[in-house]
Amino acid sequence: MLRVRLCDNMRALGYAPFYFALAGEHFTQAGVEIDLITSPSASRTGIMLLEGAADVSWGRPTRVMTHHQADPACMLVCFAQIVARDPFVLVARMPNKSFRFQDLLGLRVAVATEIPTRWLMFLDDLAHAGIDPATLRRTRHQPMDASAAALLAGDADVVQVFEPYVDQLTELGCHIWHRFSARGDMAYTTFYATRDYTTGQRETCRLLVRGMAAAERAFHAACAEYIAESIQSFFPEISATALARIVTGHRQAGVWARTPALPVQSFVRLKTALLSGGLIDRDFPFDRIVDADLSRTDPARPSPRA
Repeated sequence: MLRVRLCDNMRALGYAPFYFALAGEHFTQAGVEIDLITSPSASRTGIMLLEGAADVSWGRPTRVMTHHQADPACMLVCFAQIVARDPFVLVARMPNKSFRFQDLLGLRVAVATEIPTRWLMFLDDLAHAGIDPATLRRTRHQPMDASAAALLAGDADVVQVFEPYVDQLTELGCHIWHRFSARGDMAYTTFYATRDYTTGQRETCRLLVRGMAAAERAFHAACAEYIAESIQSFFPEISATALARIVTGHRQAGVWARTPALPVQSFVRLKTALLSGGLIDRDFPFDRIVDADLSRTDPARPSPRA
C-alpha cells in the first residue's frame, strides 16, 4: 500500500467529493493510504508542498499560477479536476428571478474577501456585462459570516458568499440572485504537487486519481442524503438535512466534475479571468501548469495540448 500525505487546503463544502472519497475509502481501495494533513491557511499550502511538509494537496489552479507568477522556476503542477465551477453565490433579501449584473448598480454589495480571487472573477463578470467596477458600491471588507449578518441586519443589500452561508440565509427568507457557476467550467479545484513528486511518484499519483475517479462515479450515483451522511463527520456543526440541501444545490449548478479530466478550455477560461483581473501578467501554457497525463484515467488517450 502506497502512502500519500494529502493536504486539506481548507475545510469547505465545495470540496465535498474529496471528503466523500476519504469517507468511502476510495483511495484505500485504489491502493493508496492517506495521511490527511490540514493546512494552516490556503496561502501556505503551496509552500508546504515546496518545502516537503506534504506530498499532494487539493486546491485552486489559481494558487499554482500565482506561485509561477512569483517564481518562474516554480515546480508546482496541477492534475485531475474535481470541482469544475465556482461555488460562490449572490444572495439578497428580495427575490430577483431575472438577475442581470446591472441590477447591482446603486446597491450595497459585500464581496467575499477571504478568497481575493473571488473579486477578480467578479470583475471579469462585470467587464463582460459592460459595467465599470468603480461604479459598484462595495461595502467595507469583512469575512463572509459578517457579510451574512450585515445582509440580515439591513447593512448590505447583496452579499457574495458560499456554503453554508447561502443555505443559512435562504432558510431565513433571503433569495439567491445569481450562482457564479453560470460561467461554466473553470478548473476550480484540482490536486497539485511538485513536478518532482508527480514524476518520481508517478504510480502513486495515478492511484490517487484512480481512487478519486471511483469516488466521483459513486458520488454522482448517490442520493444527496447519503452523501450528507457520508461527509457529516467533516462538518459536525451542520445538520444532515442542511448538508443534503447544499449538495442538491451544488449538483443542480454543475459545481462538481464527473471525471478527473481537466479540459484545456476550462483552464483557459480561468487563466483569462486572472489575466484580465491583473492577478497574473503571463500567459502560462497549459502544459506548464497542468499534468494532462495524470488528469485522465484512460492511458490510451492522447494528452491535450495548448
